[in-house]
Amino acid sequence: MFGKHLFPGGIHPAEGTNGKAVNQRNAITELPAPKRVVIPLSQHIGAPAKAIVKKGDRVLMGQMIGEAGGFVSAPVHASVSGIVADIVPVTMFNGSEITAIVIENDFRDEWAPLDAPADPESLSPAETLQRIRQAGIVGMGGATFPTAVKLTIAPDKHFEKLVINGAECEPYLTADHRLMLEQADAIIDAVSLILRIFSVPEAIIGVEENKPDAIDALRRAASGNPAIRVQALPVRYPQGGEKQLIHALTGRTVPAGKLPIETGCVVMNAGTAFAVHEALREGKPLIRRVTTVGGLVAKPNNWLVRIGTPVRELLRASGGTQKGTRTLISGGPMMGTAFTEIDIPVTKGCSGILALGREAIDPEESPCIRCGRCMRACPMNLQPVRMDHAIRARRFDEADKLGVMNCIECGACTFVCPATRMLTQSFRAGKRIVTIRRNQQKAREEAEKAALAAKAAAEQSKTDGKEA
Repeated sequence: MFGKHLFPGGIHPAEGTNGKAVNQRNAITELPAPKRVVIPLSQHIGAPAKAIVKKGDRVLMGQMIGEAGGFVSAPVHASVSGIVADIVPVTMFNGSEITAIVIENDFRDEWAPLDAPADPESLSPAETLQRIRQAGIVGMGGATFPTAVKLTIAPDKHFEKLVINGAECEPYLTADHRLMLEQADAIIDAVSLILRIFSVPEAIIGVEENKPDAIDALRRAASGNPAIRVQALPVRYPQGGEKQLIHALTGRTVPAGKLPIETGCVVMNAGTAFAVHEALREGKPLIRRVTTVGGLVAKPNNWLVRIGTPVRELLRASGGTQKGTRTLISGGPMMGTAFTEIDIPVTKGCSGILALGREAIDPEESPCIRCGRCMRACPMNLQPVRMDHAIRARRFDEADKLGVMNCIECGACTFVCPATRMLTQSFRAGKRIVTIRRNQQKAREEAEKAALAAKAAAEQSKTDGKEA
């Protein structure tokens, strides 16, 4: 039914419009550090980090300023040296408020002492996980799941394949493309270290075939390691989804509601692999990332930017937005988040900042014509039309049974809908309500159990009193 190296469903959106797509000529350029950086304590899935500095403290570049708040968490580090000016709530791309540490840059770029291992290849799995954890590395493709947690494999699971996500399938974004092209040796080094340390037999690097130069660079870098395969993939969105990439590269299917390790695979973004290289070889924490600035800006580019840099600085360095800009997007146009405040700081998961025009305006909806295009496009084999009808009718139990919680919110269904129905937004809202209802049901069940236990204890107490 599906060709080799192709997942079910998917679409092929235009790779960039307005003549302003960032292309392979846009080499990575280091953006000068700003006067102040704003480091949010939550840049990852899981518990926020806990501040371990206070206002007035002097900090060094790479110094941990927020420690992990739990197992599923990640620390944060100073991306400049300077003085802690404040610890305040700041607005993020999704509109939420997160506590952040504000640092006034002294422009000395004075590094904290780096604890680089003499021989990373001799590290044990536990030592490697600790170094990755302490470096604050998270998934840099946008998911921001703590990498050390992902590499912590349960005893009953088998880590058979390391899958490196180099698909970068969203339009406009080329940060990973340039990183794979310019840092191929470092990425392959990280892959080799993980294979050796964790005794993993094979790694597959999936790159869409519209990046032939990156594919060639990675293949040259990996030529001496037969355990690493670089696989060119058909251009198809959302190829970068974990489940879709695993299916395309291995033919294995991740069960609904399960994690990739159920198929023996662990997926890591190309940018994350580069961060692992810097942590294991040089002892550097994650304090910078490559971010694409594209769309309606004067000079689209890929910037190597310090974490905590305000978006304002990236837009200024890119020549500012142009006439016709209607909205700003963090991430890609398919799954990104629209925002309005340009002082929001760049975080670990910020792969792109896009200025979009008329194509970003939500068109007026019309009634569903039941054409089935959304069902053919869905990479999760769901029934978007039925889920949308259930949610709009507030039949959330029905939407749950139809699998709305398995929706990855890729936007493929919305993209192909001739009635321009806002399907993805519908599912996002439906998932929130289903989650609330599940939690409420769980709380009721726990309360009932507690009441039954209390009743049983009271009856037992009466019985013991009579026997006495």
